[in-house]
Amino acid sequence: MFSPYVEAWQLRQMLLRRELEPTEAAQFFLDRIERLNPALGAYMTVTADRALSDARRLAKLGPQEAAELKLFGIPYSVKDLTWTKGIRTTFGSKNFEDFVPEEDAEVAARLARAGGILLGKTTTPEFGGRTTTEGGLCPPARNPWKQSHSAGGSSGGAAVAVACAMGPLAHGTDGGGSVRIPAACCGVVGLKPSRARITLAPVQGEGWAGLSTSGPIARSVRDAALMLDVMAGMVPGDPYAAAPPAEPFASAAQKRPTGLRLAAIARSALGPVDPEVARNFEAACKLFETMGHRVEPLELDPGAELVAAVKTIVAVGVGAREVPRVELMDPIVRQMLEVGRQISAVDYVRAVNQMHNTARRIVQALMPYDALLTPTLTRPAVALGSLPSSPDTGLEEVSAWIAFTFPFNATGQPAISLPNGFSAEGLPIGLQIVGRPADEETIIALAAAFEEAKPWRDAVPPVD
Repeated sequence: MFSPYVEAWQLRQMLLRRELEPTEAAQFFLDRIERLNPALGAYMTVTADRALSDARRLAKLGPQEAAELKLFGIPYSVKDLTWTKGIRTTFGSKNFEDFVPEEDAEVAARLARAGGILLGKTTTPEFGGRTTTEGGLCPPARNPWKQSHSAGGSSGGAAVAVACAMGPLAHGTDGGGSVRIPAACCGVVGLKPSRARITLAPVQGEGWAGLSTSGPIARSVRDAALMLDVMAGMVPGDPYAAAPPAEPFASAAQKRPTGLRLAAIARSALGPVDPEVARNFEAACKLFETMGHRVEPLELDPGAELVAAVKTIVAVGVGAREVPRVELMDPIVRQMLEVGRQISAVDYVRAVNQMHNTARRIVQALMPYDALLTPTLTRPAVALGSLPSSPDTGLEEVSAWIAFTFPFNATGQPAISLPNGFSAEGLPIGLQIVGRPADEETIIALAAAFEEAKPWRDAVPPVD
């Protein structure tokens, strides 16, 4: 029929030309989920009946109506932290095992209105409180390249779904790297947009003091940009604002910029960078130079400057959750909740102010550059059950691993993780490109050029 690893934009063209019916596309991916999901833990809830119902409705549309829908007939998933009307939403928590929202999060509604076909809800650690997807109600999300290892988190299920072609597009959320971490671990593309690019309405207020956002996960830069076009947009009253793009993000994926000035940060005081990660990063920087860009090492350590404030904000964000039975929680996340509930309002406000003031200085230091290059993670995917090694050392261990991701939640800058080769163990390694505030277009164009220069889409995990 078609390759399971078909790109979303290509699948849409096939559907518009009626070479394929929406019901056939939906059933194809539902069959893959049924076969692969039990071993890999990508989906918490599969919405087969809704998917086929939506597909039948879309099949009745005329050519003009179908062409107006940016995701016409494209199957996708939504992370199980995000409200979906009439569909179980567990937040990865035993306390909410049977919770069914009465309304959609706006981002979920937009994906549906764009003509996408919802396949189900993907797995997450409890309340998104881990950087690996394990420990709560959801099954562990296993790395499709080495199933003893983690898929990363907290959007681990989303990244596994895309990496293993259990749907071409996946919605994720990112409060400290939770789109980019699993994208790097699973060898796919994960884009964290600028603060306020995607509304958090109507359920979340400001999402961990502005740290958190939704973002797309896909196998190609073009697909990620297509999905971002659908997800993007504010609603009146949002607490933050992002200037709208001059043109669709998908258009940026067709551009090939040259002559850009790029900064490169290769190390952090929070933890050592694995030698294989360092070598692949150095090779990526050299590739950008051959592509006509100037890459300049930058002695800046955003992670070390921001880590204390971010730890406080995240702990309070988890601690603010209403949890009927704390004893049912994942012990790792429960400890974070208990720590967060001990932090005073005064200390929390001080942490927020410190974060934003420090973020201003970091953004100003980066403004002379068109974009910033870093490794996504300091080392490849970790073994399941190994991070943290204990609740007492968890924050330090996690901070060392994600030293390059969480700073840009604090600054609000857009950032994208791309596949950048493999370790000797066969685990994917990620490259991160960070843009100026509200400038997704430049990093999408750079990422698409890198993808073209170092193709990865033919690399598929050994799951079939």
